[in-house]
Amino acid sequence: MNPTPSSTRTPTRRVVIAGGGTAGWMVAALLGKTLGKRLQITLVESDEIGTVGVGEATIPTLLVYHDLLELNEQEFMAATLATFKLGIGFEHWRAKDHQYIHSFGLTGRDHWSAGFQHFWLKGRERGLASPEYGDYCAEHLAAREGRFAHLPRAGMNYAFHLDATRYARFLRGFSEPLGVQRVEGRIVDVLTHEDGGHHRGHVKALRLDGGREIEGDLFIDCTGFRSLLIGATMGVPYEDWSHWLPCDSAVAAQTASVSEAIPYTRSIAREAGWQWRIPLQHRVGNGMVYSSRHLADEDAKRLLLDRIEGEVLAPPRVLKFRPGQRAQAWRGNVVAIGLAGGFIEPLESTSIHLIQRGAIKLMQLFPSEGICDADVDEYNRQTRWEMEHIRDFIVLHYHVTQRDDTAFWRACREMDIPASLRQRIELFQESGRVFRAPNELFAENSWIQVMLGQGIVPRRGNATADLMGDEELGHFLESIRAGVQRTVMQLPKHEAYVRDYCAAAAARMGVGAAGSVPAAAMQR
Repeated sequence: MNPTPSSTRTPTRRVVIAGGGTAGWMVAALLGKTLGKRLQITLVESDEIGTVGVGEATIPTLLVYHDLLELNEQEFMAATLATFKLGIGFEHWRAKDHQYIHSFGLTGRDHWSAGFQHFWLKGRERGLASPEYGDYCAEHLAAREGRFAHLPRAGMNYAFHLDATRYARFLRGFSEPLGVQRVEGRIVDVLTHEDGGHHRGHVKALRLDGGREIEGDLFIDCTGFRSLLIGATMGVPYEDWSHWLPCDSAVAAQTASVSEAIPYTRSIAREAGWQWRIPLQHRVGNGMVYSSRHLADEDAKRLLLDRIEGEVLAPPRVLKFRPGQRAQAWRGNVVAIGLAGGFIEPLESTSIHLIQRGAIKLMQLFPSEGICDADVDEYNRQTRWEMEHIRDFIVLHYHVTQRDDTAFWRACREMDIPASLRQRIELFQESGRVFRAPNELFAENSWIQVMLGQGIVPRRGNATADLMGDEELGHFLESIRAGVQRTVMQLPKHEAYVRDYCAAAAARMGVGAAGSVPAAAMQR
């Protein structure tokens, strides 16, 4: 690709965000916070078009985004009726009646020459270690015990369960005082530059159902699966990953809470997919992700309703998706963020993370003085690399299983997998080793927890662990386990902590049943 001459570039002064929801308002908030004084930022959304509401469960990287915005955590949690999340519990994935937790914490203590898993595996072999790998991780044990608190010094690695609709509303209240203008309207046409030159084919304006045209220099496609700009207008093809990711449908329902909110997401493997349970302060989010080749929509609805607890607050709704990504997330003057650019599936709660990463990368490569091909190429390279890394981690859960009780699980066991994932699995199977590339989302401990949880037992360990005698190894392991136990058992129960932590903020903000929040309360 030939570099774009700087003399032909148009400085970016008008940014138009097509679509609201979680993606649109996350982008708007970050742009408004950082560049709101020098940009005209317009967000177009229609009350007629419902949002998918991706991801009511998040991962710890969301705290980075909130720090960038300087959000008050207590007020955010009160506004979104959020609870804390320390990991994801996987039930029946490896085999029926087996369960494990992928926690957000660090497990044990590594040696410079070997990860902690080698010492634990050697200790288990000699009868010196706890059979539960998570006993050496505070976040893991706290999740199992239903406890949580913000700890001084080291702290806990945590994320949130949140109401995605209220989160978008919260970010709107944060963004509008920063100069973000919301325009109500349904997009009926996308106008492009048809004249010659560098801008030919670039988006010129969005035409709304009332006839109004919203012009811009840079357009952010947050139109969800419709992908009105990057797909329908710019013609960027979609790469289908359904041969690796078998689920293409979801049915979701909300229920009233009937028990205390636990600090982790439940992921329960079923006959043709899996069921989620996400506890919020006021309700529980439920859903079933499944393969339409193995389960009909009406059967999925029935199975979900048979397996949920509490009063159903709204009829279940079916969502269809195609796992994969656009060949380019940025083409011309259009950047796709969120579902418009691709979707893997919600198993490891990465949807909101990918929105956040897309927005942060855009800020780092923002075309203030005009769009540069080198920046576009770098954005696309990073986006593809991140999506493929997350894809491999999700495929791992499906492929490495002992289940063969249904056609769905047999197909998962027998399917071909990406070469990049096969290399990771073979390395761990052979030597118990995991190596993380710089900036990968999932660190070594995440891969170790899931590979052990799914039943991979390394054939050999690291020599460093072999050199430790029984007394030394036993003392090393027990000191860590006991320290974790002491820390966790001093923590309050999660539900009580959330109630105390958020109640004052909720009263101060005037959050009622409808979750309305004064805009001034959104900022410090």
